[in-house]
Amino acid sequence: MLRTFFVLGCGWLAVVGAGRAGAQTPSADLATIQRAVVEAIARAEKSVVAIARVQRERPGQRAPLEPRPDPFGNRRAAVLPPPRPTDPDFIPDDLAVGVVIERGGLVLTAAHVLAEESDYYVTAARRPAFQAKVLAADPRSDLAVLAPIEGPVAGSGEWVPMALGNADALQKGEFVVALGNPYAIRREGQPSASWGVVANLARKAPPTPDEEDPIGKSTLHHFGTLIETDARLNMDSSGSPLINLKGEMVGMATAIPSVVGFQASAGYAIPVDATFRRALDALRQGREVEYGFLGIQLGGAGRSDAGGATPGTRVERVIPGLPAARHGLKSGDVILAVNGVAVRDSDELVRQLSKYPLETAVKLALRRGDRQLDLEVPLTKLRVRGRRVVTAEDPPWRGLRVDYATAVQEVYSTAANFPLGEALAVTEVEKDSPAWEAGLRPGSLITHVERSPVRTPKQFRQAVAAKTGPVSIRVVGEGGESAERTIRDGK
Repeated sequence: MLRTFFVLGCGWLAVVGAGRAGAQTPSADLATIQRAVVEAIARAEKSVVAIARVQRERPGQRAPLEPRPDPFGNRRAAVLPPPRPTDPDFIPDDLAVGVVIERGGLVLTAAHVLAEESDYYVTAARRPAFQAKVLAADPRSDLAVLAPIEGPVAGSGEWVPMALGNADALQKGEFVVALGNPYAIRREGQPSASWGVVANLARKAPPTPDEEDPIGKSTLHHFGTLIETDARLNMDSSGSPLINLKGEMVGMATAIPSVVGFQASAGYAIPVDATFRRALDALRQGREVEYGFLGIQLGGAGRSDAGGATPGTRVERVIPGLPAARHGLKSGDVILAVNGVAVRDSDELVRQLSKYPLETAVKLALRRGDRQLDLEVPLTKLRVRGRRVVTAEDPPWRGLRVDYATAVQEVYSTAANFPLGEALAVTEVEKDSPAWEAGLRPGSLITHVERSPVRTPKQFRQAVAAKTGPVSIRVVGEGGESAERTIRDGK
């Protein structure tokens, strides 16, 4: 340990002492560094909490039994009262870490630590534990926000939000501190701290293929977003903040399976960058995080006539009816940059597009044959795989909700017979509602309200906003045939 500290200390001295040789002694420099680390931890640790996940009791589940003597000395099985999850001695099914993002108890953590049929309890240093609900969760960014079930917790002034830094400014070799260990937070009331350096800024999570996603790249972090650090991040540290020496969170720990190429001693964190902030803004409002989609299928890097690899990613297919097709993108084009930022391969293209909200017109620099050109293409909505939680949805209209067709898995079987960019998908229909009675079901495609075409949820809401009485909706079947459905008022 002493040897490790000496080596790290020398590295620090080289950094802080540059340009002012002889300004002060090495021991004074080291003391300055130590003070910076101590102060950063002190600023940030009060925003770190433990999250206990407790599986809900299933119907018929029996309480634990313990032999206890009755007044006559006979031993019998006594039913014990269930332990309270807010008790520090209670052992939960799983533990994770979170950070406070708003006074009153709003907490950010990793989405993958959530589970169905579970309750959540938040514990913080020197503050009472409280039960929380999932306000919103996004599997693509692996972020989730929890909120107190009973509203802002008592003593909300004591809940200090974590300051957010800028991971885009990080460089390899910078020192960072990880604050975690939910067991210590829960039992002793404070997180454990470890420090290390930024080892890599673009690690890719290993693919996790399954039947739904044979490629296995369902999150942003499969495309090379992760910070790698040698700061200690153990199991159950998902959601732990990675802070800089200002006490600002620049990353949030996430779990990575042990595979070839991923060191067991390394930790991995989601960067606090523009994409992170955009996702967080939506989640803290209980809303869905939406990601952009051009409407293309990608190939590998472009190839020069000589056969050498060149930067960029080739468009293998342009999907009819979607923005790329409508704005002139063609199969064989090589995308070189998005809004002036070069993209060397398809993974970098995906990362760049994820920064922008829907309907944003992105400027693409292309190579088409021996020509270079620019195109502006608005983004439609990408389909996100995994379990999402959204609690602030727009209200249904006559029992139905709609979304971009490109974002709904159930309608892709219709895509061969009808361009998805020219319709909306029905995502939810309340049973026995006017929409249900009219024959609409999840997966139905809507192209028109009365005679007005609708391609976005906003257009649909505008088209139906002032409607009273029966409304005619044009729908498309799996074979591409259209039919009229009349939805009554329901009043």
